Amino acid sequence: MNTQIPPTTQTRSFATVALIELWERFGYYGMQALIVYFMVQRLGFDDSRANMVWSAFAALVYVSPAIGGWVGDKVLGTKRCMFLGAFILSIGYALMAVPSENTWYIFSTLGVIVVGNGLFKPNAANLVRKIYEGDDSKIDSAFTLYYMSVNVGSTVSMLATPWIKDYVNETYGNGLGWHAAFAVCSAGLIIGLFNVLLMRHTLSHIGSQPDEKPLRIMRLLMVLTGGLVIIASSAVILQYQSVARAFVYLAGIVVLSIFAHLIRKSAVSERAGLIAALVLILQTVFFFIFYQQMSTSLSLFALRNVDLDFQVMGTHLWTWSPAQFQALNPIWIMLLSPLLAWVYSRAGRTGKDLSIAGKFALGFAIVAIGFFVYGVAGQFAVAGKTSSWIMIFGYGFYSLGELLVSGLGLAMMARYVPERMGGFMMGAYFVASGISQYLGGIVANFASVPRDIVDPMQTLPIYTNLFTKLGFAAIVCTLIALAALPLMRRLTATHQSHN
Repeated sequence: MNTQIPPTTQTRSFATVALIELWERFGYYGMQALIVYFMVQRLGFDDSRANMVWSAFAALVYVSPAIGGWVGDKVLGTKRCMFLGAFILSIGYALMAVPSENTWYIFSTLGVIVVGNGLFKPNAANLVRKIYEGDDSKIDSAFTLYYMSVNVGSTVSMLATPWIKDYVNETYGNGLGWHAAFAVCSAGLIIGLFNVLLMRHTLSHIGSQPDEKPLRIMRLLMVLTGGLVIIASSAVILQYQSVARAFVYLAGIVVLSIFAHLIRKSAVSERAGLIAALVLILQTVFFFIFYQQMSTSLSLFALRNVDLDFQVMGTHLWTWSPAQFQALNPIWIMLLSPLLAWVYSRAGRTGKDLSIAGKFALGFAIVAIGFFVYGVAGQFAVAGKTSSWIMIFGYGFYSLGELLVSGLGLAMMARYVPERMGGFMMGAYFVASGISQYLGGIVANFASVPRDIVDPMQTLPIYTNLFTKLGFAAIVCTLIALAALPLMRRLTATHQSHN
């Protein structure tokens, strides 16, 4: 019997990382679909507290990769951190499955997810970078497809976990449906872990320097001890909003300071690339403020002001729960990602590829259209309820803009940042994203609905006014991105001329 292992190719190596990323996102977005509703409907939080707890958690989830990237580069190894992070995440979601309404327990469990994500996220992305090192057009295409794998997992979980929650609650009562849905998130991670174990040979030649050496147990114990400290700190940050604010702003100051130091100390070619990366990261901060609305203001808008029935010419097609509307984002991204990947590859071969900075500007313009769609929804509402089709069209524009900005954020880091800084700079990108997610929660609170307002006719203008203002804000971001194009062209030319 022939048991020869198939030869390793870039495609097979990429598939291994993309599949574990798919299952990791299955777990995360399955939880995201429910967590704000869980806090409002099960824990009794008001809109403002639910928005800010979730946004502070999102900030922690995005800030933690700055540490995890360094641990992967210098301490344990990129591959080991990816696997360890996935294992810790599976534990975190399993703990969410334990029925409890104690906020300290829930916030500590969210802290476990923060640690797991911090180890997993930057190192998985850094492995993709290493697979396609040196080929810019392939890097853009690979990260776009990688982004699609994220959305395959999130689509399935965002459709499944709300249904599981509703079914178990209706069948068994006592709110057990919430925890059954969280258990499914953990099961997805376990499947992903088994998959990467089976395909680990495809990554045997890729990784950071510590991956090439035997595992040092003391280093592992130190990392795990640090993880326990982060779990406890996360619980405190989520419990107290003033601490959360101070933490997020401090993280921003630290990252900007490190960026300034690296730019000052780097060679000419590296300096140009780092400045270009910083400009694009600042634009990404603005984008993620818009992105955070999906799980906060848009999510609560779906709960209170969207007709959950899909109809065509009076004929009923199907009914969704409010949480399932978030799945429209990954569904659109799955449809659009292959098309954009093909466009990038073709443009690269013909020398007509639009710069990343140009794609960012176009992305903001399209996001603006998406929010204007939500903003005018009130004009077509019946008894305070907008058509479910409005959500489809709005998410379509929103998702295309996301692909052009966030979908290329990781590719931007791979293109402009020196390899020796890869892990940390991937982490810096996530820190910037986390800060903006927290700011997005602050923005979402402009549409917080007081507890005594339950009439859809009264809640509708609260949301549509916010969405219209966000549309105009996205136009301003488009103009800023266009104004930065000449600077980006000069920096890119300098960076490429020295490489």
